[in-house]
Amino acid sequence: MSDFTSTPSNIWAINSDLITLRQKLLDLFCQVAYQEGDFILSSGQSSSYYINGKQVTLDPQGATALARLLLPMLPENTQAVAGLTLGADPIVSAVSVVSVYENRPLPALIIRKEAKGHGTMAYIEGPTLAPGAKIVVLEDVVTTGQSALKAVKRLKDAGYEVDMVISLIDRLQGGGELYESVGLKFQALFTITDLQQHYQRS
Repeated sequence: MSDFTSTPSNIWAINSDLITLRQKLLDLFCQVAYQEGDFILSSGQSSSYYINGKQVTLDPQGATALARLLLPMLPENTQAVAGLTLGADPIVSAVSVVSVYENRPLPALIIRKEAKGHGTMAYIEGPTLAPGAKIVVLEDVVTTGQSALKAVKRLKDAGYEVDMVISLIDRLQGGGELYESVGLKFQALFTITDLQQHYQRS
């Protein structure tokens, strides 16, 4: 049984201030999402570690915590959050839900990897926004940066404005530099260095 099992007296994702919340979220990443071994990443690269972000983003406290931490990072003029399926789905959903409680309601958009094969044949799922709406793309783990760039392209093709990507984890393997090279601002909640140092201490 996880130490993070929720009880009415232990809902840390709601009760903690943002500094404590960040530490608790880092704890959760190290406990359930970070693994060391031999892995092949979706980019095709081999790695000595793997981060299964969905172990955190689909956890009720993890989802609430990351949303509370991401919301203050969004520019004031943000009109929606979006991300490429599947990794970003729970992140944009959590941010959208929590944004209502923060009196800052933001719609969530999910970007398909391939166009929908029926109905509207759409790439983008979610509310239709006004042309030029300012959207921030969210990602779970950034390696090469290609996944979020696909989302950015689809959103721009749909007439929206995107100039920022925010990730939960930056593996420090070129993704941030790629975003900056195409004029996108980039921030991450944690770097792989944060995770590995905390993991080794715990």
